[in-house]
Amino acid sequence: MEATKYCRKINYYETDQMGIVHHSNYIRFFEEARLDLMEQIGLSYVEMEENGLIIPVLSVDCSYKKPLHFGDEIEIRSSIVKYDGLKMECAYEIYCHDELCTTGHSGHCFLDKDMKPVRMKRAYPELYTKLKQLVEA
Repeated sequence: MEATKYCRKINYYETDQMGIVHHSNYIRFFEEARLDLMEQIGLSYVEMEENGLIIPVLSVDCSYKKPLHFGDEIEIRSSIVKYDGLKMECAYEIYCHDELCTTGHSGHCFLDKDMKPVRMKRAYPELYTKLKQLVEA
């Protein structure tokens, strides 16, 4: 899937005493970009949760290549790179001034409101097909 772009500015409260973005905030940036990605492809988290589907994080990793600072304008490119109907993996790249600063991945699964795994192909065939097509594109 071609990456979607999500842009934002770094807030003061996201930095540490050295004026550098605190490492924990990058995971939040990934989440913001993932929610935006889902909206851009027509899959609202709100609507999915209203229909009893939740998508928790199973894993996340982040590689810091260059620090970000207060006031930086960043672009986060995110994409769904793996999907098998039970699990999904997203990839992220954070750029500042067209320079790659951070990369990462997050792994997710699909659960019902009782925290039981959902086989998307059976339970949500339209959603399954849409996600499968996006990854294969």
